[in-house]
This record gives sequence, C-alpha cells and structure tokens, in this order.
Amino acid sequence: MMNRKMNGFMVTSFVWLLSFVSPAWPYTEISVEHGGQITGQVILKGQEPPAKAFNLVTFPDPVYCGRISTGTGWRLVDEFQVAPDGGLKNVVVFLEGVEAGKPFTTESLTIKAQDCVFTPSVLVVRDQQPIRVVNMDPIIHEVQLYETAPFGSEVMVHRPLRLNPYHPKGHVENHEHRAGEPLVDTIRFSKGRRIFYLECGFHPFMQAWGIAVNNPYYAITDDQGRFTLTDIPEGVYTLYAWHPGLRGVLDMQVVVLADDILKTRIEFEAPTREQSRHTTLVEKHHFGLGALGEPLDIRPTHEVQTPR
Repeated sequence: MMNRKMNGFMVTSFVWLLSFVSPAWPYTEISVEHGGQITGQVILKGQEPPAKAFNLVTFPDPVYCGRISTGTGWRLVDEFQVAPDGGLKNVVVFLEGVEAGKPFTTESLTIKAQDCVFTPSVLVVRDQQPIRVVNMDPIIHEVQLYETAPFGSEVMVHRPLRLNPYHPKGHVENHEHRAGEPLVDTIRFSKGRRIFYLECGFHPFMQAWGIAVNNPYYAITDDQGRFTLTDIPEGVYTLYAWHPGLRGVLDMQVVVLADDILKTRIEFEAPTREQSRHTTLVEKHHFGLGALGEPLDIRPTHEVQTPR
C-alpha cells in the first residue's frame, strides 16, 4: 500500500499552484484491458468543524427558506459530513497524468434550486461543459457562479433564476415543486483555474462547489469517505484529493499495475479556523421585526436541522 499525507495549508496551496496552472495533457480514449484499480478512504483527523449558521430573518424569503431550519430561525450549512470512523463525504479524488484510457464522456450538468438548496452541492466538470440551473421553488433565486483560485476569482455567470409562473400561492408547508425556465450556459475556465463556486445572490446559504478534471478517473467519496477508480492503464500517476471546505489539495504518487488493486488512505487535518456558529439563545421560532410591525413565523416544516 502506498500512502503519503501532506500537512499544512501552505504546503497544499503550493501543490495547487504547481499542479493546476500548467496546461492539461491531451487525453486519448482507448480500449483498456487488464486495467488496475485504486480504492480507499478519505479521513478527516481532528474535531469536526461546526456548521455555518445563517440568520434567516436577515435574508429574503425567510418563511419559505425556513422550511429547512433549526426551529429557532437559523439555516445551517454543513460542509463536513463525517462518519463515526472519520470517513469524509464529498471529497473529489482524481488522477492526473493519464494520457490515454477509458472513454471520457460528459453530459449537460443540471443543478436544481429546491427548498432553497442547490443540489448537488459538490460537482465534477470538464472545461467547456454545458450547465443548466433550474429553479423548482416559488421564489426567485439568483445564480452567481465564480471561478476561483488562490490567486484570484472572476465572475462566470451572474443572472436571475426565474420561477415557474404557475406555482400555487400560499402553500409554504405543502409546496408542489415546479420547474421554471432553466438558466443555460457553459463552464468556461480562464487563467488555469479549475474550481468554481455557486451561490444564490439572495440566499447566500445556497452554495455549491465544483472542480474540473482532465480525464474520467475521478470519484466523489460516499457517506463513509470511500471511493474506487477502475480500468486504469498501468502506469505511475498523481492522485489528488480535494474538499471544498478545506481550501487545498492533498496528493500522493501512485503506481498502478495491471489487474491489481491499490488500496490507499488519505488523511486531511481538520481546519482550526472558526466558522459561523449557531449561537442563538432563543428557543422558539417566532422572530419579530417589532420596529416594523411585521412578525415572522419561521417553521421547519420540511427538515429540522440540529446544530452540533
């Protein structure tokens, strides 16, 4: 088993700059016989960070978006889903240096805005890949898509996301989702960037992240932090692991042999920086705007979130 862990934010940032700014190798599709496999688990070592907390009363549509909330008026965004043994979900694991291998086909990417959540929240894309964002809610969202990197960010898309005009009105607790007119665009990276961040301009707790790959040898870890890459041509490659909440990458050199299974274990150190915590001491869901005479009743009728 080959296993190498890289510690420290500065080290991972250095790897990021060296590896991802350089031009990608061209990829050729071939028939892979006697390919190898890489299987393993990504672990988060240390204390699991708390979820980010957003006070719904400070954003538009608090009653509707509060269908998913704590019951005290807060929406939580938990970037870290960790299994009891430390397995970390939603880590993108991918190989670099594969010049020829199995077919690399991609379809139009679809992201749904539903219940004030972007789904999926972690994506793998190709440069120049079509993207569709669909609003299933009875409220307007705004797509703000940024390509980002340690050396700066730029806007990729910034447009409103229309709702379906035939949504039933006044049914917050039992809402029927209806697709609005989709926003259609293309993922176009510049300056060697490979990461994008998607946020709703009206509801910043609606977030999604994505990373671009150059070949089909990638996977997103499951609930146990496990992954498998298959049909890999024999060779020496670099295996990367990226998680949007960790803002860096880990890498290891791997040797893949024909008809062989390489088992790996990748360990991230839990971040020590503070995130927005669930700090409200109010144990009821009535948040009044007394000065304006507009009381709000925020009820988690769809999902009750529990802060750690």
